[in-house]
Amino acid sequence: MPQDNAEGPLDRAFAIVGHVAGQVRAVSVAEIANALALPLPTAHRLIGNLEQRGLLQRALGTKRYVVGNQLVTLSARVIGAAFRTARRHAVLRAVATEIGEQCEIGVVRDNVVAYVDSVRVSQPQGLQFNPGEAAPLHCTSTGKIYMSRLPERARERLCWALPLTKYTDTTIIDVESLMKVLDETRKRGWAKTNEEYVRGVVGCAVPILSPDRELIACLGVSVPVARVSFAELDRFIAPLQKAAALLSETILQADEDGGSDASEKF
Repeated sequence: MPQDNAEGPLDRAFAIVGHVAGQVRAVSVAEIANALALPLPTAHRLIGNLEQRGLLQRALGTKRYVVGNQLVTLSARVIGAAFRTARRHAVLRAVATEIGEQCEIGVVRDNVVAYVDSVRVSQPQGLQFNPGEAAPLHCTSTGKIYMSRLPERARERLCWALPLTKYTDTTIIDVESLMKVLDETRKRGWAKTNEEYVRGVVGCAVPILSPDRELIACLGVSVPVARVSFAELDRFIAPLQKAAALLSETILQADEDGGSDASEKF
């Protein structure tokens, strides 16, 4: 009779990846082994295999581990596939139609914003975020939301590590000023930008959260300042938040029904 594989190598490998992904700092092999009740030699072997495949990697200059680039890339692709399904794209199209402006869904990958879906309902003017395109963290609403949700020390380290390129006269390139904006964003729960990436274009975004309140992606709008002022962006927040909640519900529904509809599988 086949044995229960609940404690097989694959299960342990997934447990290791899940544990490391859930930490706010790099962790050692011993810490991983202790947290998962694994023999130290087993943890060394599995972590070595995961490192070879790019799913884990050592934090720069240490023997501690963080998620690897391959895992980050895979996660972004999975999220992108999830948001390109018919049901979720319909939610995006509905909010874009309601607002009357381009709306986009963005995720963070390798410390840049990657756009996985967008809908444009008016003639293109100014900035256009299309699927597959990328943008910096410090001057986009999605990037600000992502950074604002990091623990304070991790947020500060990232701000100092990022190349704060000046794209326009209003791009925030001073770390202390950026930290203040991120603190305000964290308290408010959503973000906006004032011609910080492209001159003449303003935008705002709200978080899309998983059922356990983890950040999955962001839903945002980009609009020419000639049509909507920076101050007027606030009127978009309520419909964006409503759509973000619907997108979160589609993820929960997909989990509950096991992805029975082929178009809804992750």
